[in-house]
Amino acid sequence: MNATLEWSEAGQTQRAVWRSEAALPAPSAIAIADDRTSADAAYRQMEAGTALLWRGDWVNARHLMEALSKRADRRFGAGRGKPAKTAAEAFARHRQTQGERAALLARLLVPVAGDFSVPLRRAQETADACRAAWGEPDGRASVVALRELLAVISAYEWRKKGIPVPAVEGRVYPHYGVFSPVRGEYVDLVARAPLPADCGLAFDIGTGSGIIAAILARRGVAQVVATDMDDRALACATENVQKLGLTAAVQLQKSDLFPAGRAPLVVCNPPWVPAQPSSPIEYAVYDPDSRMLRGFLGSLAAHLTPGGEGWLILSDLAEHLGLRSREELQGWIAAGGLRVIDRLDTRPQHPKTRDASDPLHAARAAEVTSLWRLGLAGA
Repeated sequence: MNATLEWSEAGQTQRAVWRSEAALPAPSAIAIADDRTSADAAYRQMEAGTALLWRGDWVNARHLMEALSKRADRRFGAGRGKPAKTAAEAFARHRQTQGERAALLARLLVPVAGDFSVPLRRAQETADACRAAWGEPDGRASVVALRELLAVISAYEWRKKGIPVPAVEGRVYPHYGVFSPVRGEYVDLVARAPLPADCGLAFDIGTGSGIIAAILARRGVAQVVATDMDDRALACATENVQKLGLTAAVQLQKSDLFPAGRAPLVVCNPPWVPAQPSSPIEYAVYDPDSRMLRGFLGSLAAHLTPGGEGWLILSDLAEHLGLRSREELQGWIAAGGLRVIDRLDTRPQHPKTRDASDPLHAARAAEVTSLWRLGLAGA
């Protein structure tokens, strides 16, 4: 929350806090919309830059969002404009259009009361979901994009039911804003890679939900030190470790990359795409200038015991998009005083690999996810 909104409604000046986890700027022009507002009229206003504060029925607001999304899909859908000359150009265009689409649809707003309830007819219960994502309410009324509030609600449902992960013999409960282990191929790689000899200690760098730390603990590693810089990730990992009964084996630390000391196994699953995030939540997917990847490879040798291994879990999607070459990656490995012991590969199974309408389909269809087993050069 970083701004106070002002708008005119029924001849009165109204004020509320602007809330945006996506770090969207506060809208400068706000109009009122309700059940009488048609989708076409709403879309025209939003396309012109006006945000619409919804005062009608909650269910109708969700129906309106669906209708607006279809109109945005027609405007920003694949196949518009000249074909991209390169994969990198296709990716840049895709990111731009997705950002424009998201910004447009974020102009449909809803009010949130000081107790995190939504003061609209037929509104669903939102307070628990909002507390899980935003913390305790402070009593101030706020305004939020409907799309963002729906994402908060959806994340809370996933958090309540969890995601079954056979490798940890239980479920993982993702928090809002923390990358969820829905792509199981990298989980399987960690579960089947051969552990180094005498592996009583491991570091999990950038733990996120804590899934990798939990797998290592389940595999018998006596002590796993898991780090992350994000408070939400640490809270998420703490909850998952507790629910899995692994608190004696997993220690969580707030740290940028490595904890102090050396270990026979150091694991890192950095964001796979070297691009600039458009919101704080996207830092789990996009790694600007490959900062985390290069930081891990550049300092790994200083945190490995003799004969130890570093496991780098990385998709080659960036290579197929022309954003990073295999030669660059191998150069960073060599420059870090490391050598490749082995590489375990798997192909993703997510639906986008089969979606020919996706502008990035060619890259996604060719994608391979790998676990690179790295050791000290000359060892």
